[in-house]
Amino acid sequence: MGTANTSGRAQGAEELKETMTGSWVSFGTFLYPATHIIFDNLGTVEVEISFDGGVTTWKTFAGGSALVLDMRAAHGIASNLALPRGTTIHGNGASGEFSISYIYAYDGS
Repeated sequence: MGTANTSGRAQGAEELKETMTGSWVSFGTFLYPATHIIFDNLGTVEVEISFDGGVTTWKTFAGGSALVLDMRAAHGIASNLALPRGTTIHGNGASGEFSISYIYAYDGS
């Protein structure tokens, strides 16, 4: 039986949640590089998500839909693929709440 590499640690960051107002709103800024992200449309209407303040829509989420994005599942040669600290995500929908939760790798015990 081999040994497991336990040098990697994960920590959950504070949830980013906003109420949709019919115009672009910011969910806040990632304080850590995000390796796994949960996008969750808690409302019943579509919400557009943008990484550039609403210039380009990255994805439109149907009401009640969610997506788990694992940035490290198929990393190829980028062993630490993650959305960087400082990333700001924006959303636009007519009503309802939208939540973004993420975990990050950290060098702690």
